[in-house]
Amino acid sequence: MGALQQVLVVDDGHRAIDHSLAGDLAELGYASVTASLEAADDVLAVISRPAAVLLQTSSRSNPAYAALAHRLRDQMRRAGIPVIIVDEALAGQSGGAIDLQSRIGPYVLNEPDL
Repeated sequence: MGALQQVLVVDDGHRAIDHSLAGDLAELGYASVTASLEAADDVLAVISRPAAVLLQTSSRSNPAYAALAHRLRDQMRRAGIPVIIVDEALAGQSGGAIDLQSRIGPYVLNEPDL
């Protein structure tokens, strides 16, 4: 069986009760790893190459998230890994999963069975 692509979700600890980004990702065929802003670099150092990095925040005005997004975009651009800011207020709207699919790419990484 092929391995699922991993998506790193960096959040601020505020998660909507009625909506799960991890659930949306699972429906698209991705495995997700969730980390705090402070742990994002450590998690990136130990997971395999992610399909994407999602920054989920309840406040787009958080300067720490803006700095992380800028730094990660520069760092991940060379590897072709998208860094996407997910606005928590819009995440539960219809079409959110389709938007993630179009921005991340294929459903599942095709790897040979081991």
